[in-house]
Amino acid sequence: MPNYLYSYHGGGGMPDDPEVVEKVMGLWMAWYDRMGDAVVDAGSPVAMARTVDPDGSVSDGGGANPVNGYTVISADDLDAAVIAAQDHPHLRDGSIEISELIDMSPPEG
Repeated sequence: MPNYLYSYHGGGGMPDDPEVVEKVMGLWMAWYDRMGDAVVDAGSPVAMARTVDPDGSVSDGGGANPVNGYTVISADDLDAAVIAAQDHPHLRDGSIEISELIDMSPPEG
């Protein structure tokens, strides 16, 4: 079964109010629980990004639509991966880019 990368974009960041943080984390944990074994890598938020261009120049900020976190799931196909994201808590105020990961492992033998 193929794996899919959920790249999280946008969103309001981590709230300052501890009660709101607890509620948001509860929503994420409930989503992970619903997904069960389909979660290959729960991922994590990402911090400061830098982009290296072909000419070697470096810029801060991760480009026009920076990634702010990721998760890897297993699904039958891209449509199933999209359906699994429909109730994801990140969609409250952000978007999710979903990409199939291509297995580049060398063949056994």
